[in-house]
Amino acid sequence: MRHVHRCDKCSRGANERGSLFWKCRVRKNAHLLLNVFVLAAWGFFLLACRFYWMGNKPPNFSNSDNPAADSPSLITRTLTFFYLPAVNFWLLLCPDTLSFDWSMDAVPLIRSLADWRNFHTVVFYSGLLLLAWFGLWTHRAPRGKDTNGKVHHYTNGRNGNSNGHSYSYNDYEHVNNSNTDAHINNTQNGTKKHYESRTPLPTTENVVVFSLGLLAIPFLPATNLFFYVGFVIAERVLYIPSMGFCLLVAVGIRSLYIRLRRRSSRTMLVYSSAALVLFFGVKTVLRNQDWQNEEMLYKSGIYVNPAKAWGNLGNVLKSQGKMERAEQAYRNALYYRSNMADMLYNLGLLLQESNKFSEALHYYKLAIGSRPTLASAYLNTGIILMNQGRLDEAKRTFLTCADIPDENLKDPHAHKSSVTSCLYNLGKLLHEQGHQEEALSVFKEAIQKMPRQFAPQSLYNMMGEAYIRLSKLTEAEFWYRESLRAKPDHIPAHLTYGKLLAMTGQKAEAERYFLKAIQLDPTKGNCYMHYGQFLLEESRLLEAAEMAKTAARLDSGEFDVVFNAAHMLRQASLNEAAEKYYGQAASLRPNYPAALMNLGAILHLNGKLQEAEANYLRALQLKPDDAITQSNLRKLWNIMEKQGLRTTSP
Repeated sequence: MRHVHRCDKCSRGANERGSLFWKCRVRKNAHLLLNVFVLAAWGFFLLACRFYWMGNKPPNFSNSDNPAADSPSLITRTLTFFYLPAVNFWLLLCPDTLSFDWSMDAVPLIRSLADWRNFHTVVFYSGLLLLAWFGLWTHRAPRGKDTNGKVHHYTNGRNGNSNGHSYSYNDYEHVNNSNTDAHINNTQNGTKKHYESRTPLPTTENVVVFSLGLLAIPFLPATNLFFYVGFVIAERVLYIPSMGFCLLVAVGIRSLYIRLRRRSSRTMLVYSSAALVLFFGVKTVLRNQDWQNEEMLYKSGIYVNPAKAWGNLGNVLKSQGKMERAEQAYRNALYYRSNMADMLYNLGLLLQESNKFSEALHYYKLAIGSRPTLASAYLNTGIILMNQGRLDEAKRTFLTCADIPDENLKDPHAHKSSVTSCLYNLGKLLHEQGHQEEALSVFKEAIQKMPRQFAPQSLYNMMGEAYIRLSKLTEAEFWYRESLRAKPDHIPAHLTYGKLLAMTGQKAEAERYFLKAIQLDPTKGNCYMHYGQFLLEESRLLEAAEMAKTAARLDSGEFDVVFNAAHMLRQASLNEAAEKYYGQAASLRPNYPAALMNLGAILHLNGKLQEAEANYLRALQLKPDDAITQSNLRKLWNIMEKQGLRTTSP
């Protein structure tokens, strides 16, 4: 046996050649490596910025957004998270069922190993591993020159086979491949073929590896492997992986085409591939129709996620003014998932806008029970209670809302706005009850808590109103000006500031603000009413009367405007017109004692004694201890006795 010894010089030469080879490769790819480094650094920078803008805390999701992430069971989380990539791959393979949202148990959790869906998981990962093995670890035999995906070994007739040629093929080419661009030279002394490739194609293994990379790497952040995400399945995360999937399908069809020998089989494969493209194209067209508008999109998702789809559909129908259909959609959503706080709140809001206050209150309380931190539900609950005269309950509701901690919230900005509105309404309630110092304390707390996007003009205006009641005119003027600075076209601030200017003797300036308010909204009767009161105080009675009539005509459904207009007309000695508007005010609030008493008084002045008596008596039934009504009734009875309309006094 011959022993071969390798000298040190040869070994050093081989090492030097290897070192030189790697240096050349590094130098050749330096630009590519630099680009990759810059791209990675920029990606980390963007992630750091986003993390900073989120308050250096991960985002918070509700348990319905990603139910598996909220499950206390490790096996449930593990099995479900392993199953979800298989579901995503099935959406690529057969996008028959699609939805805009997959939350709220649209994909039920896998809670045990006995669940049959685990078989899908095993099949998916087995196929993935087989593809990876094929692309990365298949043994490759030594090959000759690779020209456009075809390897040719040539021998003459003596050393080769009987036909003088030996051909070997790779996985996806054959000798008659029409894609090979070659020059063929034939000579009489023998057969010589020279192939020259212009665009070499990558090997099947390389395409498979690249396809798997496109499939897996962009999808990794959505797998809950590094952090929990706020969705179960999101079709948008499949945009880039779908490119890898399409490459896999293409290379598979190509390899199959090469291995098929019969022309009929290849023809059938071509037709099948064309049909596949056609069917997927038709599916795309049909799916695009679902995206024509929000209503169609949400209707298309009812099969997959009925609770979320019906809820969103209800919002769309409500925005279209279809209140009955919207209410039914909300109720359908709650049928599938009864503890959805947002849906309970939306239904309550719709009922409140439809003047169904008792039902609205019921659903607001259910929403609070489902999510105790839902500040907007507290806000609307307090407003309804306040309008129903349940002032103590309203106060407690507003205070509870103000004490909700602003941590781990779904929408912190909306929460802070609702808390500020609760404090505003609480302060307004205290202001109307005459507790001005308490009201100011609440208003100041609201100013401290209000978020940047909150519109503060009404809050500032109420601060001025409270200071007016305390006779602190300088402070009141400051807050009125702040209100106008926050919103220069804020009508209530123009009116209240005009009243302050009138109080301080700046009559011309006050009138300018009243007229500016009317100019800002000529259809708002309240503006004419305030200006009319100013004119009345200036003894401009006829002008005041005209303003009163205009106010009552524009806001004929507003009790305060109509009632005050009647007062102004009475003070202007226009009793017939005053009677008309007192009657209108009494019809708006038929059980309000003051309206009935004033209607009785104007009828009394106008000589309609029996009608006046009826209204006085009705007012006393509602408020028996009212001294003014009792006095007016006694005077009326004296007149009626003198006229013979009444024989005896009570």
